[in-house]
Amino acid sequence: MILAETRLKQISLNDAMTVSFEQKGEIVATLFQHAVWKALEQIPSGKVTSYAAIARYLETGAVRAVGSAVGKNPNAPQVPCHRVVRSDGTIGNYSGGEGVATKIRLLSQEGVETSEGRIVDFDTVFWDFTP
Repeated sequence: MILAETRLKQISLNDAMTVSFEQKGEIVATLFQHAVWKALEQIPSGKVTSYAAIARYLETGAVRAVGSAVGKNPNAPQVPCHRVVRSDGTIGNYSGGEGVATKIRLLSQEGVETSEGRIVDFDTVFWDFTP
């Protein structure tokens, strides 16, 4: 990840990519990444959602970009990226700690059961962003 040594400002490069530069030592991230990380904060403990559900919530078809942003979450597990799984209920990846084993442990601590790499009762614990 790139570190910035500038004050808070936003720069738009041909409207194709907006980058948010924050105070010295902070991670440089796109506004899209920030939006994904804010969405993660809404997922309640004991629930999971999917990369596709986050993409729908953000009104984008960029599911893989959501996955990339989730994987770059600098504040895990406080910003709960471990609560994001694949649309079919399989665990997916996890960048923190010991990888998928850490994700499974964190979910288990929140009462989300897994078995053979899948969320048990996926439909029951699935969190959608619709009111």
